[in-house]
Amino acid sequence: MLDARGAAVPASQGVDAFTIDVEDWFHILDVESTPPLERWATLPSRVEKNFHVILELLAEHGVRATCFFLGWIAERYPHLVHAASKAGHEIASHGYAHELIFKQTEAAFFEDVRKAKGLLEDVSGRPVLGYRAPGFSIVKETPWALERLAVAGYRYDTSVFPGVRGHGGLPGAPLTPTRVETPSGQIVEFPISMAEIAGRRLCVFGGGYLRLFPYNVISAMTRRAHSEGRSIVFYVHPREIDPEQPRLPMSWRRRFKSYVNIRGTEAKLRRLVTDFQFKPLCEFLEAAPGGRTTHPPHAGSAV
Repeated sequence: MLDARGAAVPASQGVDAFTIDVEDWFHILDVESTPPLERWATLPSRVEKNFHVILELLAEHGVRATCFFLGWIAERYPHLVHAASKAGHEIASHGYAHELIFKQTEAAFFEDVRKAKGLLEDVSGRPVLGYRAPGFSIVKETPWALERLAVAGYRYDTSVFPGVRGHGGLPGAPLTPTRVETPSGQIVEFPISMAEIAGRRLCVFGGGYLRLFPYNVISAMTRRAHSEGRSIVFYVHPREIDPEQPRLPMSWRRRFKSYVNIRGTEAKLRRLVTDFQFKPLCEFLEAAPGGRTTHPPHAGSAV
């Protein structure tokens, strides 16, 4: 990790990453009622209001984050990219059309991430180094994903969910940053942070997990990670602070996962940025372990 002067910051000092997946209320994955891309422009948007609330919250506490913009959002609302960049946040890519990687061909995936990176760099005027897949959907069946990201010019990825997940997941993958060697160059993987509770890997640091778990559990698991020399990657979506958003029809199970405790999310985020220190993910790059190289995941193995 690096501090504001560019000096190395030991992980044991407990500096974490605050990340935002900038998408709208109708971008929930793997639900039959989720509208197709051609309908998105016809739907009432909530992302501007919600994203500005998060930016203001971060500004109040002097926190700089990494904003993983959906390319479609950046194309339609470039002023949100400008606002985030002006406030000192890192601009990163969430792809263009919000599709799960394992539902795309290799060629379609490459075109999506290439298009998103170029668009975000044109809008922000800054290099885009990082990528996060919709649904953390790098899996054993997508061994080409990290190499395609390297070809597209990304320096890091944060799409590996090192545990069991409804869509995707790589149980057994490393819990700490790893430099991955691909045939097209090296890329750093920042896995989604996990906590071990009762012998199981659980994510308590973002999305529905962060909304569901009590704050004292999240805080305790963060401090435990710090004591182990690990930093945490927190993540949130703008819709997760918006109890008045429209609701997509879905099963009761998915409805619970998608909307549980939305009214309490903003207060929980305020406690996080009060209690902990944060830096953008790009400032962790140079401190990623240099000797821990591996190869991309493939069918039958983890990262």
